[in-house]
Amino acid sequence: MLEGILFMGGLGAACSIVLGVAARIFYVYEDPRIAQVEGCLAGANCGGCGFAGCSAAAAAVVIGKAKTNVCLVGGLESAQKAAAVMGVEVSLAEAPKSINPCTGGLRAENKFVYLGINTCRAEAAIFGGKRVCGVGCIGHGDCVRVCLFDAIAMGPEGFPVVDEKKCVGCGMCAQACPKNLLKVRTPSERLLHFNQLNDCLAPCRQTCPAEIDIPTYIHQIRQGDYAGAVQTIRERNPLLLACGRVCPHPCETNCRRGVADDPVSINQLKRFAADFEMNSGRHLPVSIAPETGKRIAVIGGGPAGLTCAYFLRRLGHQVTIFEAMPKLGGMLRYGIPEYRLPKQVLDWEIQGILDLGVEARTGVRFGADIDLERLLAEGYQAVFLGIGAWKDTKLAVPGEELAGCYTGIDFLSRLAAGEKLSIPPVTAVVGGGNTAIDCTRNLVRLGAGKVYLVYRRTRKEMPANAVEVEAAEAEGVELMFLSAPARVIGNGQGHVSHLEYLRMELGEPDASGRRRPVPVKGSETLLPADLVISAIGQAPDVAFVAKTDSPLSGLKTTRWSTIDANPATLQTNIPYLFAAGDAATGPALVVDAIGGGRRAARSIHQYVMGRPVTAAADELGRTLITGTIFDRVEGVTPRPRAEMVELAVAERVRSFVEVDQVLTEAAARGESDRCLYCCLTCYNPDGSTDRHAPAIEA
Repeated sequence: MLEGILFMGGLGAACSIVLGVAARIFYVYEDPRIAQVEGCLAGANCGGCGFAGCSAAAAAVVIGKAKTNVCLVGGLESAQKAAAVMGVEVSLAEAPKSINPCTGGLRAENKFVYLGINTCRAEAAIFGGKRVCGVGCIGHGDCVRVCLFDAIAMGPEGFPVVDEKKCVGCGMCAQACPKNLLKVRTPSERLLHFNQLNDCLAPCRQTCPAEIDIPTYIHQIRQGDYAGAVQTIRERNPLLLACGRVCPHPCETNCRRGVADDPVSINQLKRFAADFEMNSGRHLPVSIAPETGKRIAVIGGGPAGLTCAYFLRRLGHQVTIFEAMPKLGGMLRYGIPEYRLPKQVLDWEIQGILDLGVEARTGVRFGADIDLERLLAEGYQAVFLGIGAWKDTKLAVPGEELAGCYTGIDFLSRLAAGEKLSIPPVTAVVGGGNTAIDCTRNLVRLGAGKVYLVYRRTRKEMPANAVEVEAAEAEGVELMFLSAPARVIGNGQGHVSHLEYLRMELGEPDASGRRRPVPVKGSETLLPADLVISAIGQAPDVAFVAKTDSPLSGLKTTRWSTIDANPATLQTNIPYLFAAGDAATGPALVVDAIGGGRRAARSIHQYVMGRPVTAAADELGRTLITGTIFDRVEGVTPRPRAEMVELAVAERVRSFVEVDQVLTEAAARGESDRCLYCCLTCYNPDGSTDRHAPAIEA
């Protein structure tokens, strides 16, 4: 017995000695910070961070493979505690959220029926899934099953709905989706995303130059969520008040309802939402990314410049607008009349942009008061040129230097600046665009007894908005088609008294696709006029490029005097210079300038953050997705489109009061109900959410 005890004791002692020696030889050191960091994490072991539990995530933080904000569940508090352990600082970053752009669901047509298959991934592996739509949701809810935070659920209409309050942006749902439909994006990434070939885009969204999510904001109006509609629009267009008044709504040309009925009054609904915010008396809050410390100069405070500044500020950059005129707004202020866009409305909208922290310096002319060298010396890392198209085209006929002759933009900008102009009884405006129409309608309100519009083509070829032409005609403007000015005649005292014009006839189409006007010999006719306005075109003033001692002397321009910029990125041949709006395209729509301003903001963001300046290869631009433009839409019962509410002619011609009025709430809700809530190919016939087609068993 004693021998056994002594043997076991000796064996234990020997083992202790061996283990002690081994511990010293094979000692494994664990950094104590791993346990400390793990204690800062949520302890959910959910795997949303991409690591196999909190312990693995903590080890990754300590060795530098993960950041201190690795824990999606713990959020900022967890990140700050972990940062304290690691001896670093952490700042608030934008929270990513999952987005499901598909609204097809039960509406989507089936091409097959898969018996016994109830997962999206399995079904997608066989002929791509049951749905006719190639990019839409299959609907079995793989994304719902993998979400550990109960942040996504299958909605009643057969597609997953994300609860943004619960979503932590872990990306598990996106990984589970075999169609790559779900995206996890930060607010900045959403702002920077442009329409792509594989996006779920209704035809109206494809046609809108600003790429606004039109079906969503109309759906929000239908639900009474007017603030949500404002925020949806503002994600793409910060000038919704102005655009809601002056946009000719190209989006409505491809409205799917218009195939079977009248298009939805998309722009009136945009204005309704915009006016809701303004009439509330406060600007809705707008999110801004963490400060980057980057400085960008925006030259020109028109729609392109304001839009570019707005998105750059939302991306966290410091932005300064330099504007030559006394106030911001560009052509919105100095080219569009008060009766179309009241200055008070424009001021309220611009102030909302400035309140985000955008600096504005007015009365500063680029090339004279400030130049590129000074901007670079002041620390600006990129420059946006949104100088507009302020240079009027002359008539190039004898006599246009006489007193009483104006150019269109000069005339409109003088009125907008408050200058009192002497308006004679008989006036003539030459041109067929929106500027010409604006001039005629201003003259009517200023008291001209007779206003002629002289245009060398026919009504069909007029580039002006048809509704504006009709309004001018209703207000008493006399339209003179197939008439081209030949010379301006004076009264012998240096003042205009007549406009001589030639009768024209249409010949073969020219480069614009319109039939070329050809003068009729011997048709010279005198038109009495004491004031003549030439409104036949505008171009950017790029005279600053001619200065040979400036870096801008190397800036490429086109033969149309526009700034030559890459159409996909809007970057010029000088890498830190970008251009958009009329400066790059020539005179175009306000909404085109807005779309260009956002595109330029993305490229500038890429440039100042040291990333490649590029656009996605499959971005749509002005193309349309094949198969989304229908020639027949079934199941639509005709319903009248909401009528534009406007002042009576007799009332409106006596003042500059706004002509077009906003829809009532009841009218807006009714018009929003006409929207088919289209997705890529799905839509709601007669407001229904259920649309099926015969299926083939597979």
